[in-house]
Amino acid sequence: MSQQFRPMGFRILPPVVKNLLILNILFFLATIALNSAYGVDLIKYLGLHYWAAEDFQPYQFITYMFMHGGFMHLFFNMFALWMFGNALENVWGPKRFLIYYFVTGIGAAIVHYLVFYFQISPILGAINNFVQDPSNEKLMAFLNSENFKVTSQEIQNNYNLFANKYNSLINRDPSRALQEGINFMQQYKTDFLNSSVVVGASGAVFGILLAFGMLFPNALIYIYFAIPIKAKWFVIIYGAIELYSGIANNPGDNVAHFAHLGGMIFGYFLIRYWKRH
Repeated sequence: MSQQFRPMGFRILPPVVKNLLILNILFFLATIALNSAYGVDLIKYLGLHYWAAEDFQPYQFITYMFMHGGFMHLFFNMFALWMFGNALENVWGPKRFLIYYFVTGIGAAIVHYLVFYFQISPILGAINNFVQDPSNEKLMAFLNSENFKVTSQEIQNNYNLFANKYNSLINRDPSRALQEGINFMQQYKTDFLNSSVVVGASGAVFGILLAFGMLFPNALIYIYFAIPIKAKWFVIIYGAIELYSGIANNPGDNVAHFAHLGGMIFGYFLIRYWKRH
């Protein structure tokens, strides 16, 4: 007979899940309040930047899990944390559940940025190649190639300023125009690395989803509260969708699919380790 799992309500929240929900909501409200009142972008400081970026700080491996890009991002993560984390904390206890949550969250970030490293290596290689041996031909080749990506408003603004200066200098003073190009490319590298910011508890939540599927493989999950599916198949299908979406890398897709997979991967090996010990 299939084991069934249905959320019972917030009245039975175990302590770690409850406090994680509270912290995530407080961070979300603080992000809105500070931005509205003082123009402070909390995501810039607490979201996780790439480790080679100037804005990176080690504490961001923890704080990024409490930052969210919007209400729906927060809502779905917290709903999944409540729905599946509830059962796991009751089985594991608070200490083990909290360890699992942070290990999978940190692991998700590591996997995401390992993949990101390989994705941006051609871009950084082209920038470094130009800076080491600059020429106007190389500059134009880079700016007209797929390697030049405008990933933030700051990059767009700096490019507009550079383009105006460069175009006014290239015919009457090519050497000065080239120096402007070198300055722009060095700043572009900094801005490009800083523009990659990961936020959200999704990596840890996907780790929790995987753990639920491993501990309660035959539990029924109701998709859209109507369509029943066993937890093990739900986890496998969802993981496959994330893998496909990550490989497809569709333009405009701002979801960190490999972070989700990273949370599941780290969760799998941690559960296997606990079972052996």
